[in-house]
Amino acid sequence: MTVTALDVESIGDIAYRAIRDDIIFARLKPGERLRLEPIRKKYGVSVTTLREILNRLTSEGFVRAEGQKGFEVAAVSDADLEELSELRILLESHAVRQSFELGDLDWEGRVVAAHHKLQVLERRMMGGDVSVRAAWKRADWEFHHTLIQACGSHQLLQTHGAVFDKYLRYQMLTLTFRGEVAAREHKQLADAALARDAAAATQVLARHIRGGVEHSIAAQAAESHDGKTTKLENVG
Repeated sequence: MTVTALDVESIGDIAYRAIRDDIIFARLKPGERLRLEPIRKKYGVSVTTLREILNRLTSEGFVRAEGQKGFEVAAVSDADLEELSELRILLESHAVRQSFELGDLDWEGRVVAAHHKLQVLERRMMGGDVSVRAAWKRADWEFHHTLIQACGSHQLLQTHGAVFDKYLRYQMLTLTFRGEVAAREHKQLADAALARDAAAATQVLARHIRGGVEHSIAAQAAESHDGKTTKLENVG
């Protein structure tokens, strides 16, 4: 069978998403060296295609190029997490205001459905079922994305998605869950959406995001004090 240009492009796209997801979901760790030959074999691409992928991920901030030394997964830090959280608040608050103004009845239905799915997984997490952690984080993303989905701006959604993915990487690295506090804030956001109360939603959103960051940094610091891991600024 002849491999067409479309097939090659598709293979490259699949490998790009796989590597990006492995970085976001912490299967590839901060500072981990990305050696071309084993990585090429793992993801089933040529060295040329892999270099293109790694250069693309470098431009997105997920990979760091080290000149002649090659590539490694980008490091993480408390300062970077805090900067990402403030950028997320800025983008998501603006998108929420637009979405609440423009959203129709179908959008309300999607908000209700996304919140229900998240709520079910939160209850399982609070019950001690950590096997649903990845599904819970995806549901968290889906809920927040649904809240802003009616904003009317593709560029805003795309930019927010890129920031959220970097923020999500930190959450997957620290693996913290605020339990009832986060669940209550999600409920408040869903209620505000149905009431079209953007002022209330943006207040809850800022508290929700900053609270998550504070919780993650505190948990990481506690583990570092116990000698189990290093602080975020020393990872990678």
